[in-house]
Amino acid sequence: MPKPVIVVDNVSMKFNLSKEKVDSLKEYVIKLLKRELKYTEFWALKNISFTLEKGDRLAILGLNGAGKSTLLKVIAGVFKPTEGSVTRRGKIAPLIELGSGFDKQYTGAENIYLYGSVLGLSKGFIRSKFDEIVEFSGLREFIDVPLKNYSSGMKSRLGFSVATLVEPDILILDEVLAVGDAKFKKKSESKIINMFDSGISVLFVSHNIKQVQRICNKAILLENGEIIANGEVAEVAKLYVEKTGEQIDFDE
Repeated sequence: MPKPVIVVDNVSMKFNLSKEKVDSLKEYVIKLLKRELKYTEFWALKNISFTLEKGDRLAILGLNGAGKSTLLKVIAGVFKPTEGSVTRRGKIAPLIELGSGFDKQYTGAENIYLYGSVLGLSKGFIRSKFDEIVEFSGLREFIDVPLKNYSSGMKSRLGFSVATLVEPDILILDEVLAVGDAKFKKKSESKIINMFDSGISVLFVSHNIKQVQRICNKAILLENGEIIANGEVAEVAKLYVEKTGEQIDFDE
């Protein structure tokens, strides 16, 4: 029997939040040296355990502040958990903060190569896919413009177009299908769904519950950093909707 591609075992994540306002780096250093800084412990995740099987598409649902993005960053290796462990098998493509490897002084074209290298893509591979990236992003007329003149939506579209070139075993998506206009959202969702044919596994965070149902087959529901439901996507989505108070017709 194949082993799960991700095993999250009793993961907890603690942050130390400063109790007092510090107005400058100088003040921070002085208080730190004098041991005058006081912190409050905040557990963003508490005893999280689940597995992701090959080909599964798992939605991570929860209200704002439930711990969804923190969990994705722990799984992606951005954060090291305070307690517990994460086992990963296969190549992971985390689409968490699209364009986080961009430089605003560089043009869109230069940033394609820069971001691609951050994602581990070779210069030759990026060059061979350059026109495809630009075409998909819909930014051809702006590709030689410095990124500092791009809107946040334009940056996200460029980031998505580069990041989805990777052929991963595990795809981590944090609200990335909410970028751009309606046309681009539809196009980006179609691209992700087409990637499923290769048997990739997906971790997906979105507030768009109908999109979650189109893409995912399983779901977990987080509340205050803990899993309160884990199962088939239809069952967990209904529980999530009850908590949000949204009016959604699941039979449409």
